[in-house]
Amino acid sequence: MDACGLIVEYNPFHNGHVYHLQQAKKVSGADCMIAVMSGSFLQRGEPAIIDKFHRTKAALATGIDIVVELPYPYAVQSSDMFAKGSVLTLNRIGVSSICFGSESGEISHFTRSCQTFRDKEIIYKETLHNNLDEGISFPEASKDAYQKIGLTSADMDLSKPNNILGFSYVKTILDYKLPINPLTIKRTKSGYHDQDITGSIASATSIRKKLFAAGTLTDEIKSALPEETIHQLNTYRTSASTWHTWEYYFDLLQYRVLTMPADVLASIHGVDEGLEHRIRKTAREATTFQEWMEKLKTKRYTWTRLQRTFVHILTNTTKNDVMYAKDISHVPYVRLLGMTKIGQAYLNKQKKQMDVPLISGLNRSMDSMLHLEERASNAYYSILPPKKRNLFHRQELQPPIIIEK
Repeated sequence: MDACGLIVEYNPFHNGHVYHLQQAKKVSGADCMIAVMSGSFLQRGEPAIIDKFHRTKAALATGIDIVVELPYPYAVQSSDMFAKGSVLTLNRIGVSSICFGSESGEISHFTRSCQTFRDKEIIYKETLHNNLDEGISFPEASKDAYQKIGLTSADMDLSKPNNILGFSYVKTILDYKLPINPLTIKRTKSGYHDQDITGSIASATSIRKKLFAAGTLTDEIKSALPEETIHQLNTYRTSASTWHTWEYYFDLLQYRVLTMPADVLASIHGVDEGLEHRIRKTAREATTFQEWMEKLKTKRYTWTRLQRTFVHILTNTTKNDVMYAKDISHVPYVRLLGMTKIGQAYLNKQKKQMDVPLISGLNRSMDSMLHLEERASNAYYSILPPKKRNLFHRQELQPPIIIEK
């Protein structure tokens, strides 16, 4: 059986994801579709709207065959680390191809751009370093550095979010010489950051915005979601009494910052260049998460960078914790969240060839990364009442979800 890998967050799983899945299956010709999915916290530094298990159920019921978890040290990171963890995880589970959505829509643009980057990497790094020294934010500094080496053309615009991720995926495949065929499909209709729902395919950003504003699943929101996602959103809210958003973590985060010694705060991943002093000062002044972010944000410290830093503060993730993930050239395990019967048949054959453990429930004795995973889970569920919190924690120890479909 051939497998195609998808790198996803499904926050929540929507009709655009169904389109991606269908097109990926078509262009890859794969028998088994495998999603590597961020867990409790996401790449842009946000808590997932519902937990990983309910998102897994929605994906499996709508066409995905296997869902595995992207380890936390890679999930809440910039594109290079996010891509490294995702691609190496999919390689461990034996995919023959990876298909991603992009603004470009042409895989040749990505392979040529990666070659250009390799040829001119020194110029890129020098330009990036100089820009950062001048106090320019990383996204703008990187955009300018790409422009210096000719990577912001109409064919390959590396200022576009999905092009940036796709470039990082292809670069990881080439850097590690992986036997994976990269494929891309052009994103349709909605953009990554679109704020409004204008049809049956809408961005996850617009869906979440409308959901939190309305406080319920309106007909407009439902029009952009598969039936199973609607069911899982309702089921999770009934069980947990909430959909997760940063504001619910504000009190805990503020408490951690105000009681954490400055040197300990400075050891947290993402707290660099004296940022700990600015975080502590603004923590005393803010009364909401939104207000805190607005006080903190500067040209240099972008919203996304600050949100990621707050996730790492919440989970007590240090620079040393992340350095381990940066240094290794493989993922130490693959965590299985769920599968269909097709996925189960694929794994029965593939797991004999895997040279890392295939696990489901948390087992901290296996690898230090699972300590981080447990901390992320603890932080994620911390806003729930104790009885509900304990109930959801038990999911972390359960066997993988199996759906007959």
